[in-house]
Amino acid sequence: MHGQPVAAGDAIDVEDRDEIGLVGTKYGCGVAQCGACVVHLNGEAVRSCVTKVSRAAGQKVITIEGLSDKGDHPLQKAWQEVDVPQCGYCQSGQIMAAAVLLKEKPDPTDKDIDDAMAGNLCRCGTYLRIREAIHLAADLQKKKKG
Repeated sequence: MHGQPVAAGDAIDVEDRDEIGLVGTKYGCGVAQCGACVVHLNGEAVRSCVTKVSRAAGQKVITIEGLSDKGDHPLQKAWQEVDVPQCGYCQSGQIMAAAVLLKEKPDPTDKDIDDAMAGNLCRCGTYLRIREAIHLAADLQKKKKG
């Protein structure tokens, strides 16, 4: 993972944090209910707390650190502009889930966003700002491409 050898029986998030030192992916519930641990596995949003490294062997795993090496992904910019986080704990999982949504639906409706983000919990209740940031990121992506 990220060019490092890892133990096949561990969950991806354990390897990220403990072995490789990538601390952006958060451990929330440990049972795939909160979404704080979302990473991309071959472009799909998965809960890293329950996804074993052996399942990811030979596949492309992207964590929040890999979304943009400069922190300039449209979602990261939008998150900052809208001032989404309060405590910030869930934000890496929220952003990673939103990135998959925008890849699949570049111009999402409120319903698309609500449906895609329903499994990502925010203790601070910033759901309206999350939705606003996703819409802004969609606009930023369009401007970047156009």
